[in-house]
Amino acid sequence: MIVADANLLLYLVLHGTRTEVARSVMAKDAAWAAPPLWSSEVISALARWVRRAEVAFDDALAMYSGAAEAIGGREFDAEVRDVLTLAASSGCTGYDCEYVAVAQMLGVQLVTADKQVLGAFPRIAVAPEQFVKGRAR
Repeated sequence: MIVADANLLLYLVLHGTRTEVARSVMAKDAAWAAPPLWSSEVISALARWVRRAEVAFDDALAMYSGAAEAIGGREFDAEVRDVLTLAASSGCTGYDCEYVAVAQMLGVQLVTADKQVLGAFPRIAVAPEQFVKGRAR
């Protein structure tokens, strides 16, 4: 199991330049988990793309369904104390630290392309490309 952030979920369903690496992550470990926050973050991005006419409404719905399927109900709440501690010590957003806290709680890697998170949490966060190559923690 891994924790996948909203960007990795979007890479998986958007069919863009990062889709192949997201699919490779899925092929390596198909059990993706996330805090419940993933849903709102994915919806927000999809809504932005629909408003800009970059994605059709029905396609956005299908993309959301694909992201939900990838998570497969593996949603875990992070402890507020843990999230605040991580955010205060790292300078990362509370949103990002929810993913980190869930990964720590589960004892798994957080797969993310977020450079700030990767820099702040090198023991738990790994870039998709590195995960696929098998970088050990």
